Amino acid sequence: MQSYQHFTLIERQSLSEKLKEGKSLRQIAKELGRNVSTVSRELKRNSNKDKSYNSWRATVLYICRRKRSVRKPRLADDTVRGFVVDCLNKFWSPEIISAKWKQEHPGEPLSHSTIYRGVKGGILPGYGPKSHLRRRGKRRNKGRSQTIHPVHTIHDRPSEIELRRRLGDLEGDTVYGGIGKGVLLTLVDRSSRFLYSTVAPSRDSKAVANAFGEALGGVKPNTVTLDNGSEFAEFRRIEDNLSTTVYFADPHSPWQRGSNENINDLLRFWFPKGTDFRLVSDEDLNRVLSLINNRPRKCLGWLSPLEFINKKCCCS
Repeated sequence: MQSYQHFTLIERQSLSEKLKEGKSLRQIAKELGRNVSTVSRELKRNSNKDKSYNSWRATVLYICRRKRSVRKPRLADDTVRGFVVDCLNKFWSPEIISAKWKQEHPGEPLSHSTIYRGVKGGILPGYGPKSHLRRRGKRRNKGRSQTIHPVHTIHDRPSEIELRRRLGDLEGDTVYGGIGKGVLLTLVDRSSRFLYSTVAPSRDSKAVANAFGEALGGVKPNTVTLDNGSEFAEFRRIEDNLSTTVYFADPHSPWQRGSNENINDLLRFWFPKGTDFRLVSDEDLNRVLSLINNRPRKCLGWLSPLEFINKKCCCS
């Protein structure tokens, strides 16, 4: 079936002339190549009060009607707007917000692109890309040389670690501040994506090794997979302190610790490059950890790491 096309100004001018010639609607429709009901509807909508027809006035009426027919923005709805704003205050991504809305409001659409347009287009005053969206610049991979010689590599890990089915297999790295401003030690559980973290006063390998116990707070991991940074040179000490096995990823292969790299990139939202981690209080760090560990994750079926752990522990 041919798609419907609106009358053009030229067609309206032709219609006006043919009406003056006294032609019937069927004759006019045939000559215009239109259905007779289309011609009848055009006259009904755009004729003057005295039943006369002016092509220019009809076109103006058509344009005004089209402008009024624009769909109301989704974020203009108070309920939707309030939900989105509440989630943005938790620094959730538009994709997370969209998924959680659909879970809580089945049958009511809300796409992540709508939220992106709202944030970037200024529809939500006070909420902008730089203040509330995670990505605020290009991602850059760190290029490091091989500085340590590991005993166990990622290729030696048991196959069950790759399946991500058990809790306690961690991926670790450090997030740098400015030069001489300390680092943030990050440890992410491969199964739950739960983040453990603490501040180390420097990149010194002994200081970083000591930070593991503080970050984990008594939790004994099954395994830890690290990158090849020199700050992990005391890995044997880490193994002894935690009674675990430390594996190392291949040099320049951040994708082998994808969960950890993803979280480190997320942490940059709150702690941009140049941050003096020595000035970051435990309260500030714990607030950020709470936001991240309560943040729904697509890979967890839109559960947060805390919800995932609670569900897994209840089922085991």
